[in-house]
Amino acid sequence: MHIHILGICGTFMGSMAVLAKELGHHVTGSDANVYPPMSTQLEAQGIELTQGYDPAQLDPAPDLVVIGNAMSRGNPAVEYVLNKGLPYVSGPQWLADHVLQGRWVLAVAGTHGKTTTSSMLAWVLEHAGMSPGFLIGGVPQNFSVSARLGGTPFFVIEADEYDSAFFDKRSKFVHYRPRTAILNNLEFDHADIFPDLPAIERQFHHLVRIIPSEGLVIHPTTEPALQRVIEMGCWTPVQTTGAGGQWQVKLLKDDGSEFEVMFEGQSQGIVEWDMTGQHNVANALATLAAARHVGVVPSMGIAALSAFKSVKRRMEKVAEVRGITIYDDFAHHPTAIATTLDGLRKRIGDAPLIAIIEPRSNSMKLGAHRDGLPESVVDADQVIWYAPANLGWDLAATAALCTVPSIVSDSLEGIIERVKSQAQPGTHVVIMSNGGFGGLHGKLAEALK
Repeated sequence: MHIHILGICGTFMGSMAVLAKELGHHVTGSDANVYPPMSTQLEAQGIELTQGYDPAQLDPAPDLVVIGNAMSRGNPAVEYVLNKGLPYVSGPQWLADHVLQGRWVLAVAGTHGKTTTSSMLAWVLEHAGMSPGFLIGGVPQNFSVSARLGGTPFFVIEADEYDSAFFDKRSKFVHYRPRTAILNNLEFDHADIFPDLPAIERQFHHLVRIIPSEGLVIHPTTEPALQRVIEMGCWTPVQTTGAGGQWQVKLLKDDGSEFEVMFEGQSQGIVEWDMTGQHNVANALATLAAARHVGVVPSMGIAALSAFKSVKRRMEKVAEVRGITIYDDFAHHPTAIATTLDGLRKRIGDAPLIAIIEPRSNSMKLGAHRDGLPESVVDADQVIWYAPANLGWDLAATAALCTVPSIVSDSLEGIIERVKSQAQPGTHVVIMSNGGFGGLHGKLAEALK
């Protein structure tokens, strides 16, 4: 079967393309922006990519068009599909029908940490010899591919609350029908499709409603929004993590790189790993709870976590030039920015830390998070904010509220010159964006040479 995917370079759609190829389909796709790491992965899989949405790519007609949720009416390829009556489906629906049917799905939902936690969980199951399938919105370094079918009924999926398609406004995750569900946290996000936090809570409750009574829901005790979701009605056993929960930790190092895991008051062992930050400690606890639900004893899960290598673009060290270390991070929400910088600060001590931030997500562009941004960067020594041409609000006014030195730049060249003038050997530079950021990482590394 020839499947053509519109919006194929999105992290979800690109991963879905890999699974379709593995099932034996002829897969092609197109996107407005074809950039790594997804474009690299797809080309390595032999999937043909087209830049842009010219309807000519749909002639001869494919057997099925999978339409990504970034596509909207008015897109020339979408209009062609509708006018010609070509068969089409959303990505989550295709996945539910062709991959997840009859499998034990372990879903990881939440505002933050979905990609990292899904990667941890897939790795813990792999380490235990369970050969899980997975679909993750990033490339886990333990696997070097973002999706695979796997060899057993277990399937780990990053479960996003974003809508499914222009013709299906339900959250993606309601299609997945998980048996084991991690709800990591819940804050307001996706201001382009949700009016407020209660609207997102309602979608999370749609997810909770479909988890079987023989399943398991895992959530931290520290998230009031998730507590409200559970109080709307829950028909499934619940395990909680964090202060007062069944799963707790004793931090052995402030930066989160070493901690003891407790389950129902009993020590399960000690995790020593390369990760930092309280958020990753929380991700690890949820992972161990979910893995235990499918039969992985905590001591085995802890051994796996100690060999976990994180995800590309999650505090990924991409270069070290003249003693200056450059990291690539996906953070696109004030909470994620704050926890990431806090974890790095605790690891590097007093070393100089420069944060470069592109407010690129739809919520950021709408200004939904701007009030939280000044406080999110307090652990940096200085911040460079990138103001793209289409930003609809005054970034300079936000930068002026920061308690650390902050400047706004409207060009990559300006950012590079600023870093060159400020960075000394021993400086750590974190580049934060949920897009390709014009290849800034490589350009900066080259310029620093």
